Amino acid sequence: MPLKKKPLSLERKYSRAGWNFVTPAALLIFVLSFYPMIQSFVLSLQSGLGNNLRFSGIRNYMRLFQDEKFMAAVKNVFIYFIFQVPIMLFLALILASILNDPKLKFKGIFRTMVFLPCATSLVSSALIFKSLFSLDGLVNAIFLKWGILESPFNWLDNPFWAKVVVILCITWRWTGYNTVFFLAGLQNIDSQIYEAAKIDGANPVQSFFKITLPSLKPVILLTAIMSTNGTLQLFDEVKNLTGGGPGNATMTISQYIYDLSFKYNPQFGYAATVSYAILILVAILSFIQLKAGDRD
Repeated sequence: MPLKKKPLSLERKYSRAGWNFVTPAALLIFVLSFYPMIQSFVLSLQSGLGNNLRFSGIRNYMRLFQDEKFMAAVKNVFIYFIFQVPIMLFLALILASILNDPKLKFKGIFRTMVFLPCATSLVSSALIFKSLFSLDGLVNAIFLKWGILESPFNWLDNPFWAKVVVILCITWRWTGYNTVFFLAGLQNIDSQIYEAAKIDGANPVQSFFKITLPSLKPVILLTAIMSTNGTLQLFDEVKNLTGGGPGNATMTISQYIYDLSFKYNPQFGYAATVSYAILILVAILSFIQLKAGDRD
């Protein structure tokens, strides 16, 4: 006589149903994300092209320290990171504080205006700034009219000012994106806390530093890590604004990977190595930010 199967408990049924939902997504993530990452790591240990690929060990990684273009690209992205990320987060915090004011009228319009640059495509935003700072662009026209310049200045052909234009372009496009995060964080702070602080004699500045900033600490940490990740992988703005020039003055690591893969004699193994260099840099900076921002 066949034995009857023991019926599954409710907990086991929920567990099995959960795995049935998760497994297809997990397989897709593995096939489309993790497997290519493993393949790219294997490729980073090889040199050559096509059927002539050969194992070269860590030779590509040692080459990074002797590659002047790679070092120039790393220097550039760190300049963008050091100047652009703090400025952008500070502006986003100020804008979020203004938009969170209950007395502000037409909030919907202003919030849309702040977020609108994020909805602009990366190529379009870069072309807008390229047009603004061209020889016959609006910036030169205004400065000539005001007497600040005697003749049109080629902003994008100057190593220093080309970096400034790139930083302005990134800041303009991504400040609204971070403002949304700060605004959501501000709206989660109970207004009664501010009222109690006001009764105790705290002024707006004290309330900002003693209540707002500590309450927004997780959001600030999140936006800082995301901004760091985005800045180190910067590509579209620089590619369309300056092409990495003049010289290598504005080149980023991602653009260097593109050039290694498609512009120069294809070096896919070394390009994969440079891409892992970005991964290592992002991981190190994110770890430092986590430790610095969450000491408790």
